Amino acid sequence: MPGGLWLSCPFCKNMLYKKTVDENMGICPECEHHFRIDGVTRTSQLVDEGSFEEIGPDLASNDPLKFTWGDKNYKDRIKVDPAQMSAHEAMLAGKAFIRGRGVMLAVMNFDFLGGSMGMVVGEKFCQAVDRAIEESLPFVVICCSGGARMHEGLVALQQMAKTSAALARYDEAKGLYISVLTDPTTGGVAASFAMLGDVIIAEPKALIGFAGPRVIQQTIKIELPEGFQTAEFLLEHGFVDMIVHRKKLRSEIGRLIDYCGK
Repeated sequence: MPGGLWLSCPFCKNMLYKKTVDENMGICPECEHHFRIDGVTRTSQLVDEGSFEEIGPDLASNDPLKFTWGDKNYKDRIKVDPAQMSAHEAMLAGKAFIRGRGVMLAVMNFDFLGGSMGMVVGEKFCQAVDRAIEESLPFVVICCSGGARMHEGLVALQQMAKTSAALARYDEAKGLYISVLTDPTTGGVAASFAMLGDVIIAEPKALIGFAGPRVIQQTIKIELPEGFQTAEFLLEHGFVDMIVHRKKLRSEIGRLIDYCGK
């Protein structure tokens, strides 16, 4: 039997036929666990068919630190075929329509180096913001990241300020920014543009936070509350506005755009 036909749900532990999960939008049919999905799949689920027009598809890092580890180097690791969008950098950005509403959309891709934020992610994000300002469009971002990219060091950390400054310009232009937090949203992404939305949506049970629970617990030496850093915990404590099931995300984004008059 060929491999890759079955997978185990990390929550209910049931063995699932992968095709069934894929046809169910990457959701466990038994317990509703939301599996991680790649950027292209996420984009196709959200936008009206054929409406996505990518911006910055040829952007690539210039490896500012000449980073190597063991016998590997960062420059070779990021060489991908631009035609394969699912593997091309950690963010897809472009103009699209969601239920007939024009939007600028940025989707993070965890399959590429854990969705880490480097110079290309920052630049794509800012180009999308500038286009949203020029065309008076709502800006929707799907966050899924392990944080800033260690291979680019301080250059990656600078993207936190760069993206936040871009959103400040967008706010001055009276734009609507919708941030969708998926599993996981952590590190420098969580500490910058992910948590700056006018409306912050989270997927069920998503891990959301800056440092990991183990690091926090070892640092402050106290037992963390049950469910700490889950979407449900953050909703209860006022850090997100709503939790939306993946199957309802398209309609909810459309409703928010209409409600805000954008």
